[in-house]
Amino acid sequence: MGDQQLDCALDLMRRLPPQQVEKNLNDLVDLCPRLVDDLLSAVDQPLKIARDKETGKEYLLCDYNRDGDSYRSPWSNTYDPPLEDGALPSDKLRKFEVEMNAAFEAYRNAYFEGGVSSVYFWDLDYGFAGVVLIKKIGDGLRNIEGCWDSIHVIEIQEKAGGRHAHYKLTSTVMLWLQMTKQASGMMNLGGSVTRQVEADHPINDFVNTHLMNIGKMIEDMESKIRSTLNEVYFGKTKQIVGELRTTLDSEELKRQKKIATDIKGGISK
Repeated sequence: MGDQQLDCALDLMRRLPPQQVEKNLNDLVDLCPRLVDDLLSAVDQPLKIARDKETGKEYLLCDYNRDGDSYRSPWSNTYDPPLEDGALPSDKLRKFEVEMNAAFEAYRNAYFEGGVSSVYFWDLDYGFAGVVLIKKIGDGLRNIEGCWDSIHVIEIQEKAGGRHAHYKLTSTVMLWLQMTKQASGMMNLGGSVTRQVEADHPINDFVNTHLMNIGKMIEDMESKIRSTLNEVYFGKTKQIVGELRTTLDSEELKRQKKIATDIKGGISK
């Protein structure tokens, strides 16, 4: 019964607006309190923004840079609120983390023209893992609001000999758009997509090679997810609206209907 309830809850969350994930998740937890741990670990929530007190730069919060009630900044490598024994990446991995944050700042500015991005890494027994976060909030121009949240979790395992590595990438994108116009009213469109890919790539230099391999995988994944969102959500919506609405006035519709009736009558004679 518990597994069935969890499956139904997750299935429901996939169909609800991503901008209301936090509220809907709290409602589900109130209904099924014993599913709280499973739901919190399985449901991706919109990313929240914080500001580094040392550098003044914004960064994103998630479970991967959290230790207790504190969050680690990728810019200063410190926790807020301060935490003496908070988990930190090794020196080698921290150097890589700094390079990746700089690289994805450039990536974000090129593809999103703004927003906030953060990259975090942590050591594993068999290698290391990390997460790349990107958030872009719409500027509200033309009465259109919206938000893009992408969460890319990557696991890396270097193979024997150190000349190749196995990469496992799990990506989730949450997107919503809301348009309010006096003539057409309000339209709310949103959804989320999760995809996973695994690949083996050669490595020569720890920082540069891993940066290129991870960057290329994330770039390709986001391109595919954008296409999926465009086809499934926006393409289907455009098709439905096109079937429901017409740009022709009533007189033109009557004229076309009369022509169709005349043709039908001529054929039947």
